[in-house]
Amino acid sequence: MTQAPEEFRAAVATLESVRPRPEVRLEEIRAPQRLAPWAHALSGETSGPGDVLASGRLVLLHDPEGQESWDGVFRLVLYVRAELDRELATDPFLPTVGWSWLTEALESSGAAWKALGGTVTETSSARFGDIAAQGRTDDIELRASWTPASADLRCHCDAFCRVLSSYAGLPPVGVTMFDQRQSSDPS
Repeated sequence: MTQAPEEFRAAVATLESVRPRPEVRLEEIRAPQRLAPWAHALSGETSGPGDVLASGRLVLLHDPEGQESWDGVFRLVLYVRAELDRELATDPFLPTVGWSWLTEALESSGAAWKALGGTVTETSSARFGDIAAQGRTDDIELRASWTPASADLRCHCDAFCRVLSSYAGLPPVGVTMFDQRQSSDPS
């Protein structure tokens, strides 16, 4: 990292300065090596109501020469996955809502970007044989990438944390769900 370009080191420092909401855990992980000359990666994880787990990665790619498809020298790559209950998995609007969680998180975080693209995938897995007891699972996955407008990536990392929270079913910060309120009645 000491030999990395200063612009890349500064961008990484902005990612590492983010302090997510208490339910979200971020940690540095090994970054992919072949996508760009310089890369840095974070993993994130949180759980929401009903122990719904959302996990993902945010990868920063840097090519000092730039890449035409990026339209810049930085690229952020996001992956988020969460389990769904069966009823939600059959909602025909789920992919659109899953994508809107990303765009709304970027906008509400104050992130500026260009060249945003990605996919929302729904999967259902039925298990058989020795793992049949695990039953059926339904998942949603978001894969996206975009070019940040600047090397200050705090708002982009904040958006990643917001997407994780949305996928886990957590309410926005400051909003309490009915079943999370504590009774003031001592009886």
